[in-house]
Amino acid sequence: MSEPVSDRHRMMVDTPIGRLELVGNGSALVEIRFDADGRIDSGGHSRSGGDTDPVLARAAEQLLEYFAGTRTEFDLPLEPVGTRFQHQAWSVLREISYGETITYGEQAGRLGDRNKSRAVGAANGRNPIPIIVPCHRVIGANGHLTGFAGGLDTKAWLLAHERGVVENAGGVEA
Repeated sequence: MSEPVSDRHRMMVDTPIGRLELVGNGSALVEIRFDADGRIDSGGHSRSGGDTDPVLARAAEQLLEYFAGTRTEFDLPLEPVGTRFQHQAWSVLREISYGETITYGEQAGRLGDRNKSRAVGAANGRNPIPIIVPCHRVIGANGHLTGFAGGLDTKAWLLAHERGVVENAGGVEA
């Protein structure tokens, strides 16, 4: 069941990384929120609420396919709210291949200035649509995992999941 809040609809989706809340505006996905406690959960995959919002239903379906290892790209209308610079940084995120990682410096370089790695990190930290806009694919210059709204355990899980799909499937259809 949809829950309009100002012009927003919400849907909860249970995933291997815990419960995600999808937020839409009726025509696009605008936000994905991690469960408040951010714990990794090996629970089942299910959807609840928002089934009357076709964008949220598609988003839930595609996320469950991602977690099942059968989807490597998302095809959804997105309307994240952010500054011009944030949108530029998030656009670079969407160009990072499934199963690959880049550093914040590399992301900043793709925006034209490797010295803006801290600004890129801050923009990534404000990414309202994680997983689909894959900020988890950006790592520190030393190769270590740094900052992620869902927690570093979740970031590590997502990266390992993607590497495993790539290694085991040898190329998965989107």
